Amino acid sequence: MTAAAHGGLYSAPAWRLGSRLLQPGRRPLVMGILNLTPDSFYPGSRLTEPAAALAAAREKVEQGADLLDLGAESSRPGSDPVGAAEEQRRLLPVLDELRGQFDIPITVDTTRADTAALVLAAGADGINDISAGTADPGLLSLVARHGAGIVLMHKRGTPKVMQEDPRYEDVVAEISAYLAARVAVAEQAGIAPERIAVDPGIGFGKNLAHNLALLGNLGRVGGGRPVLLGASRKSFIEHLTGAPVADRLGGSLAAVGAALAADVSVVRVHDVAETVQFLDTVAAIQTGEAAGATPQPRVERTPPR
Repeated sequence: MTAAAHGGLYSAPAWRLGSRLLQPGRRPLVMGILNLTPDSFYPGSRLTEPAAALAAAREKVEQGADLLDLGAESSRPGSDPVGAAEEQRRLLPVLDELRGQFDIPITVDTTRADTAALVLAAGADGINDISAGTADPGLLSLVARHGAGIVLMHKRGTPKVMQEDPRYEDVVAEISAYLAARVAVAEQAGIAPERIAVDPGIGFGKNLAHNLALLGNLGRVGGGRPVLLGASRKSFIEHLTGAPVADRLGGSLAAVGAALAADVSVVRVHDVAETVQFLDTVAAIQTGEAAGATPQPRVERTPPR
């Protein structure tokens, strides 16, 4: 059901990150990407110097980002992992500066419990784990102890080989079941249900048909939980249109439109200003009211739970 179909009221679930409650208003929350790596698939997003990363963060906050996601290890198809020490060297100085300058929710994209421990101690509010807690068995219990939020993403295989002939019988049903199973494991580790978001993992071990099926069925994959969609500038847009990565903004906004129609809680994007403008305009068309007349995405401080 779209926002327009239920009277213009957006019904995406809220998501708790530490002491913060992230509540979509009439459209998804916008998560700005900060890639602290020299080999992200989108060259325009690579931030290898702390000063550049801080400037990019400031710009995304000014453009209307509701939260930021920091990553220091590329997970693009064909990429090789970096060591924990290098990941932490890239992350911690930037996180320390961000936490000192901005009171905005911050997640860190990592699969390692030792890295997660350091960034949560440094003020990160949540962990964005592309392995859904399978890469490091200590990560889920660590997140639980910190009262942090977590994103559990589906992928098949490692980034090095995940795009080598991925196959599913029913991609939507299989990924929905996988995410439900990983949520159950996370809850058993002590993470409260309202702190768990799920991500279908567009482009992670999926071909074009798989990605399109997921984008067309986002309302099913979450099972009523907060869904995070990360489709920004990904290669499925090139497979559809021939557009190189620098020219995929239009396709990225189309995916955001699918997220809006499916009551997705968070969209993870490179292009914050354009995404906020797109979402606010569509929401105004659906409701007949300009921004400010109806509830906007909201981030509130709440007592730790």
